[in-house]
Amino acid sequence: MRRFLLAFFPLLCLAQPASKKLDAYVLMPEPAALKNVHSRPLGGAARTVLSPAHEVAEGPGVKLYSKEEFARLGISVETFTARAKARAEVRLGQMQPEFIKDDAGKTRYAVYRSDSSLIATLIMAPSLAKNAATLFGSEVWAVLPDRHSLYLFPASPELLAEFTDDLKRRYDSDPYAASCEVFLLKPGEEPKVVATFGD
Repeated sequence: MRRFLLAFFPLLCLAQPASKKLDAYVLMPEPAALKNVHSRPLGGAARTVLSPAHEVAEGPGVKLYSKEEFARLGISVETFTARAKARAEVRLGQMQPEFIKDDAGKTRYAVYRSDSSLIATLIMAPSLAKNAATLFGSEVWAVLPDRHSLYLFPASPELLAEFTDDLKRRYDSDPYAASCEVFLLKPGEEPKVVATFGD
């Protein structure tokens, strides 16, 4: 029996799922009131910043770097940003949005959502605007009320107005709110704030 277990043990080790590597390069969208020394406005926003963070296994899933922790990385905010964009691009490639359609089967909007606290960071993925443009045209609006969701709408005030109350409720009620602003996505350009649903 002992000989059998010794022979079988390597197979048991192979069968165990590999532990997920936690991401050290995350740009977390969050309300500007929570900004720290390394935070930067997202797309010219007055009420949303991007803060350097890293993934953690417990709690909310993401922890912002303190000034001392960031200094230990030994890199600039610009280098961190470039790495975080690359990581967001990888995450985007691993996900598919849910398409919400009207009665005629036409897509009204798309949403990325999950239990992950990293969904809102997809706004930093360089190819997000290009992917969305194939669905809604060259101008797309992105909304990220909390860390777990990212909505993509065609650039239509009338359509977005239908969802304003729900988006505001999500933003106001979530302890890990991301942004109360609306961002314009255009291929080849950085996200740019165009409106807010917070008022």
